[in-house]
Amino acid sequence: MTKILLLFHSKSMLNSLSERLRFENFATYELSDPSELEQLLESVDIDVAIAGDGVNIEELHLPTIVVTATPSIESAVCALRHGAIDYLSLPLDMNQLLDTLRHINHDTSNEMATSLRTPPRQHTRRTNCATQQIIGESAAIEHVREMIRRVAPSDARVLVLGENGTGKELVARWLHLKSSRSSAPFVEVNCAAIPSELIESELFGHEKGSFTSAIKQRKGKFELANGGTLFMDEIGDMALSAQAKVLRALQENKITRVGGDKDISVDVRVVAATNKNIRSEIEQGHFREDLYHRLSVIEIDVPPLRERRDDIGLLVEHFIDEICSRRQICAKHIDNAAVEMLSSRPWTGNIRELHNVVERLIILSDERITAECVKRYCRG
Repeated sequence: MTKILLLFHSKSMLNSLSERLRFENFATYELSDPSELEQLLESVDIDVAIAGDGVNIEELHLPTIVVTATPSIESAVCALRHGAIDYLSLPLDMNQLLDTLRHINHDTSNEMATSLRTPPRQHTRRTNCATQQIIGESAAIEHVREMIRRVAPSDARVLVLGENGTGKELVARWLHLKSSRSSAPFVEVNCAAIPSELIESELFGHEKGSFTSAIKQRKGKFELANGGTLFMDEIGDMALSAQAKVLRALQENKITRVGGDKDISVDVRVVAATNKNIRSEIEQGHFREDLYHRLSVIEIDVPPLRERRDDIGLLVEHFIDEICSRRQICAKHIDNAAVEMLSSRPWTGNIRELHNVVERLIILSDERITAECVKRYCRG
């Protein structure tokens, strides 16, 4: 059971949050006085802290979720740089808090997993990424690990290629975690999810009054990632006008906010990712060749699941442990015949699809997941 330390000066906040988290099957320990922290840590192995305003998270030496009544971009950046794994504002969105708590990975004991794993929990300063493991022993995934080991310390720009659901974001997070920038922010932006007319504001920020809804100055992703890593997912879907500005930012290490005329220096390592054939996009005039060469100092190809079928058994066992732990139920056993059936599937949705199928089997099956369960619940 995840052990959570609650640090708030407000007793009512402590009581209400503790009651809700215990209802969700978390163990909570409440403190209103940070001076009592050392005594508590001597007797309880805390997994994560949730801290309110006025708490110095650097002194906690724990992965910490910051909850504030006075949110601002500046305080968010400061919190993340000092090791916060999330930054939430009041009134508290419990769904967002619970999602963060459930995705914190504490499993460091599985010897069959990758040699790249989340560092053991200890009272030292943390990175702001609660990063999952890269699971697998196949030659294809070992090559990805080796690329990460070699490339991460170099600070070179990286273009991560692969189909949807293969784990491109996870590769980007490990590149950050293994780099000298690991204590600085890891900021991600999905270029496909932002309308073309807003992408420049999202990346570079805007000045107050620069357009109708710009009621105040806003920093963009490049500024928020200053000193750290900017992960630009689905870069192949970015509008050409924004591509030109990204190229300038990479060439000069400077950006200009929308509606502004002042150059702002930024120190950002860019890791980009796409599921598209970027060379084909260049030939069709949809992507700038000069930007491609700026982004692809190093290319890492993440293999689809059908090219690493030997890893499916390990992935299934890992997902069973993770999902059962998250749902607070006893881990279920899966028969070898069921694993073999899963290994023979096409997996067009890759690891994301496999995770969903395993969760479906856990919910619908009894104590054992059999080949018959796979036939019944995983058609197609």
